[in-house]
Amino acid sequence: MRKPVLFILLLVLVVVYSSLFIVQEGQRGIVMRFGKVLRDDENKPLVYMPGLHVKIPFLESVKMLDARIQTMENQADRFITKEQKDLIIDSYIKWRISDFSRYYLATGGGDTSQAEVLLKRKFSDRLRSEIGRLDVSGIVTDSRGQLMSDVRNALNTGTGETTEADNAIASAAARVARETTGVPHVNPNSMAALGIKVIDVRIKQINLPTEVSDAIYKRMRAEREAVARRYRSQGKEQAEKLKAAADYQVTRTLAEAERQGRILRGEGDAETARLFAAAFSKDPDFYAFIRSLRAYEHSFDNNSQNVLVLSPDSDFFRYMKSPEKTVSAH
Repeated sequence: MRKPVLFILLLVLVVVYSSLFIVQEGQRGIVMRFGKVLRDDENKPLVYMPGLHVKIPFLESVKMLDARIQTMENQADRFITKEQKDLIIDSYIKWRISDFSRYYLATGGGDTSQAEVLLKRKFSDRLRSEIGRLDVSGIVTDSRGQLMSDVRNALNTGTGETTEADNAIASAAARVARETTGVPHVNPNSMAALGIKVIDVRIKQINLPTEVSDAIYKRMRAEREAVARRYRSQGKEQAEKLKAAADYQVTRTLAEAERQGRILRGEGDAETARLFAAAFSKDPDFYAFIRSLRAYEHSFDNNSQNVLVLSPDSDFFRYMKSPEKTVSAH
């Protein structure tokens, strides 16, 4: 008796467990019965909000869709600016699902990779078109914010231009229109046709191609070297000016010193002559004696190489004679 009851209870638990499903916060659920999506009166897929829900066990399954903001990294690609210059641009896109039923049908069952392929192609075409209208200075300065805003708006609302990516999006939008009724009209060239809203687009990095950057670096190096040469020549010019001013000052100082020296020597000689004259006038004999001693000193100097040839009776030697003879000579 216990085994059948336990079996029945276990079966009931399994059925109840299979009948309930939970949609987590940040997700949306779509229920499929026998592989077909449950739809509402407008033939749109039913979308289950976060919470606890009930389904028919074993007959119905649940497909979860991520309602959070997604980030799609784009591979760096080459773009051409208004002045026909190449740029390597690295970017990313922030997007989320805005219409889950449309998104599910347009992407073939909520295939995120398919949605990102179409979004990437559309974004690349739109960014290429916008960059083609701007020059490099506008892209890397204040116009970048406006550029990103224009690209985001073009992705969300669509444009009048038609590209290969637009044809693919329009084809998905037409499939959604065939499978549903009462669907609001959206621009088939916009991401809204896929049930997607672009939150933000950003340029992470802008680089120049290798061949262009090498040429720019060479030109910058040449310009810096030219500036360095100009500064060096200006420095040499200033150095020559300072050196010339210093030499002039030295020459002027030496000349002034020489002039002052000559003046002082002249004054000294004049003072010496005055003193000698005063001494001579007071005592001529003493003056003659002093002058003779100085003459002897200079004539008989050890280092002197002069040779004197004089008569012994010359008056030059009168002070070398005995005092008596000197007096008698006088």
